[in-house]
Amino acid sequence: QVQLVESGGGLVQTGGSLRLSCVASGFSLDSVGIGWFRQAPGKGREGVSYISDNDGSTYYADSVKGRFTVSRDNAKNTVFLQMNDLKPEDTAVYRCAAIDGDAGPSQWYTTTYYTTWGQGIQVTVSS
Repeated sequence: QVQLVESGGGLVQTGGSLRLSCVASGFSLDSVGIGWFRQAPGKGREGVSYISDNDGSTYYADSVKGRFTVSRDNAKNTVFLQMNDLKPEDTAVYRCAAIDGDAGPSQWYTTTYYTTWGQGIQVTVSS
């Protein structure tokens, strides 16, 4: 069964940090690009970050640049999203998603390219 499972979410104060994990089962992450998306209540889904499958290229939304870092550990079949200096506006449900092959800088934030999605995990930042 092809599946992505997120973990590491929770409640944190403004300025705090969390590290989200996205673990794949049923397929290998080293052949797919992984995107992180989030959706806050009443808002649309927003692309947060992306890591390539081949050259490790990474992309970030302007709202998280300098605060979030995406990385992967292919041996553990896991992609991480390190989130530092969290702000109340980062509060959302975060989901990872896999894309067959790779996405470029003008594609990674488009949800229709992704074929497999995790169930999502809540991140809440209190002020």
